[in-house]
Amino acid sequence: MDSARARVKELRRWLEKANYQYYVLDDPEASDAEYDQKFRELQQLEQQFPELQSLSSPSHRVGIASDAAFTSVTHGIPMLSLNNAFETDEVEAFVARIVGKLDQTDPLFAVEPKFDGLAISLRYDHGELTVGATRGDGTTGEDVTANLRTIVSIPLRLQGEGWPQVLEVRGEVVMPLQGFHAYNERMRASGGKLLVNPRNGAAGSLRQLDPRITATRPLQFMAYGIGLWSEDVAPPTSHHGGLEQLAAWGFSVTDWARTTRGVSGLLEYFRQLGAERDRLPFDIDGAVYKLDRLRDQQEMGFVARAPRWAIAHKFPAQERGTTLLAIDVQIGRTGIVTPVARLDPVFVGGVTVSNVTLHNEDQIRRLDVRVGDRVIVRRAGDVIPEIVKAVAPEDGERQAPWQMPSNCPACNSELVREEGEAAWRCSGEWVCPAQRVESLIHFASRRAMDIEGLGDRVVEALVRHGIVSHVADLYRLTLNDLLAMKAAEDAAGRTDETAAALTARSGKPSSKWAENILQAIDQSRSPALERLLFGLGIRHVGESTGKVLARQLGTLDRVQRAPWPILKAIPDIGGEVARAIVHFMEQPGNREQMQALLDAGVTPLERTEVPAEWRARLNWADLLVQLEIPKLTALRAKQLADEYPDPHAFAAAALGGFEGSALPTDTLQSLRDWMTDARNSSLLQHVIAFRAELLQAAPANDSADNLRYAGKTMVLTGTLQSLTRDAAKQALELLGAKVAGSVSARTDVVIAGEAAGSKLDKALALGIEVWDEARLLKELDE
Repeated sequence: MDSARARVKELRRWLEKANYQYYVLDDPEASDAEYDQKFRELQQLEQQFPELQSLSSPSHRVGIASDAAFTSVTHGIPMLSLNNAFETDEVEAFVARIVGKLDQTDPLFAVEPKFDGLAISLRYDHGELTVGATRGDGTTGEDVTANLRTIVSIPLRLQGEGWPQVLEVRGEVVMPLQGFHAYNERMRASGGKLLVNPRNGAAGSLRQLDPRITATRPLQFMAYGIGLWSEDVAPPTSHHGGLEQLAAWGFSVTDWARTTRGVSGLLEYFRQLGAERDRLPFDIDGAVYKLDRLRDQQEMGFVARAPRWAIAHKFPAQERGTTLLAIDVQIGRTGIVTPVARLDPVFVGGVTVSNVTLHNEDQIRRLDVRVGDRVIVRRAGDVIPEIVKAVAPEDGERQAPWQMPSNCPACNSELVREEGEAAWRCSGEWVCPAQRVESLIHFASRRAMDIEGLGDRVVEALVRHGIVSHVADLYRLTLNDLLAMKAAEDAAGRTDETAAALTARSGKPSSKWAENILQAIDQSRSPALERLLFGLGIRHVGESTGKVLARQLGTLDRVQRAPWPILKAIPDIGGEVARAIVHFMEQPGNREQMQALLDAGVTPLERTEVPAEWRARLNWADLLVQLEIPKLTALRAKQLADEYPDPHAFAAAALGGFEGSALPTDTLQSLRDWMTDARNSSLLQHVIAFRAELLQAAPANDSADNLRYAGKTMVLTGTLQSLTRDAAKQALELLGAKVAGSVSARTDVVIAGEAAGSKLDKALALGIEVWDEARLLKELDE
C-alpha cells in the first residue's frame, strides 16, 4: 500500500505537469505515448486500491484550468475526454461492455477520425454565434469568441431553418496541412517564426490576445457533436443524424463520418482510415467510435471523466527507416552538450525529419548507434522524432563506436562530465560563442532583464558583427552601433524583421526601432535583484531560485561572496545548487563581466537587511552539518557545538587537533583529516566570517516594522521614464509595500508617471497622497 500510494502521488504530479504544459503553455514536453502509459498506470492503481481514489486526481478531470488572460466560460454540459484503446482486444472489450449492458447483439456505431487540433464549443442563441470557448478543464474553458469569429468555416449565423433557440456545437479547430505548409513557407521567406506542427499551430492561434493574428492563420473548424439543445425543438435521435443536421446548418463535417456495426465494422473502418491517413487534408491520430443512438448513449452513461459509450482508437506511432550520416554536437545556453544525429531526410509522422536529438552519450551507447547504420525513426503526432533502433549495414561492416569530442566545437574549451550526471558540458561558459548568443538572449528576455526589442534576431546580428560579445556590452551600445548593424544585415540580405517593418511603414529609413531598443536597455539598468540573478544564466538558478537568493541575501555582493555551506542552508537550495552558484561566481571571466555590468551603470534593487529567520538558521551545530565533514552526524555536530559554542574557538581547537574533546576517536580523526586540507580550513574561516556578517544584518525579529513602507498600499499609473513599472513595483514590495492595481479609499500613495489617467483623477478626488517619478526615485535612493 505504501508503495502504491507513493507511485500514485508521483504519477498525479507528473500528469498535472504534463497537462499544464499541454493545455496552458501549448508547449508539451511529454510524448502522447508516454502520457497515455502513465495515465493508464494511474487508472489501474486507483482501481486496484479504491482507497487511493481522489476527486483531485487527473483521472477525474480533463486537462487544466483556463488561462487567466481570458474570461472563463462554464460549459452547460461538461466537455469530457475519451478513454483510449490501442489494441484490438481493448476495442473488443469496449463493445462487449456495451452488448452486455444494452443486451444488443450488434449495436450501431457512429465512426469518425480523431482530429489532432483543439476542442472547441460554439453556442448559438436564436441562430447567431454568441460564445466560443476552449475545453479548458472540461467544466470551464476560455472565452475565445473573438478569435473564433475569424475562422471562415464557423458560421456566424446558422444557415437554413429549424434550429433550436439554444444550440451548442462541439468540434475541433484544426490547421489543414496545405495551409500549415504554406504559412511556414511565407514565414520562412519573410524571416518570421515558424509553426512547429499543425496541432500546436491551431492551439497557439486561438490563444492569441489579438484576433488579427488569429485571422492570419489557416484554421478550420470541424464539427463532431452537439452539447446543449433547448427543448423548443425536438433533438436528433442519433449522433450521425445530428452531424447531418449540423452540415445542413453550415458546418464542416468530415466525409469520413460513417456508421457501422460490431467489432468487425469498427476494425475495418480503422484499417481503411489508417491506409488513407497520409492522404487526408489534416492530421489525425486515430478513430473515434460512438454509440449512434442517443437513447443508447444515455443508458450507458459516464464514468468520472469519459463517456462509457465512446472510445478513441489510437494509431500506433509511425516509424520509417533511413541512414545515419553523421553525429554532431550542439552547445546549449548553459553549456550542455547535445549529440544530434544527421539523417538522410525521411518523411515520418507528417514531417520531413533530417535531424534527431540523441540526448546524451549514454543514449548513444544504449542504442549502439553508429555513423553509417540504418536507423528506425519514430514519430507519433507532434512528438519530437526519436531513433528507436539501429541496424547494421547489409555488408555487416560497421564503423567504430562514436566518441564524445574532448573539446567544444565553438570555443575549444574542454568538455567535462560531472560525476553522476548524464550530460557533458562546455567549460567555456561566457567565453564560448555558442553559449554567448543564447546567454545574451536569455539575459534580455522578458522574465529576466526584460529588454523589449532585443530579440533573438537582433542579438544574433549584434554578435555576428562583433558589436556585442558580453552582456555588459549591451549597456555601451549607441545609436550608430545599431544602425551599422542594420546596414550590415541589409548588405547581407538579412534585414531584421522589426527594423524592416518600421522602415517600410514610414516609407523611408527610420532609427525609431533602434531608439526604442536603447530606451529599453536604459530602463533595465535598475532591475530587481532576482531578475538580474536569473538573467546571469547561473546553472540551476531559475526564477524561483533567483527570488529566494534575493530575499535571503539581499545584495548581489553577498550572493557573489556566499560560501556554499551558507547557501545550502537556505530553504529550497541544496548542495548541488549551492556549489553551482559558487562555481559560477568563482570563474574569473564571470566576475569580470559582473563587474563590467556594475561599471556600465546596472544597479540592482537591493536591501541591506536579511530576514530575521537567519538567526535560527545560522545555528552553529546546523552549520557544522552543512559543511559535510565525514562522520560528523547531526548528533556529533550538536555535541561539538556544545563543546565549542564560539565558532572562533572551534577554529582554534581545530588547529590543535581538538585535544580534550569527548567525541569518539574515529569522529575526531575524521575532523583532523578534513582540516588538514587547506581548502577546507579556508572554507571554515569563510563560513565563520560570513555567518557573523549575516547575523549582524538580520533584525532581532521579522516584524514588518523593519520595512520602510510596511502596511502601505500603493498604486502605479502612467509611464515611468527611468525604470519599468515592473521594476518599480518590485522595489516597493522589497520595502514592504503592497502594490495594488486600482485606487480605493484604502490606498495610501499613488505614483503617477506621464499620461496618468483615471487613477490619478480618483486619487486627487479622494485626497490620496500623490508622488511623481522624481519623488519615487528620491524615496528609493533613501
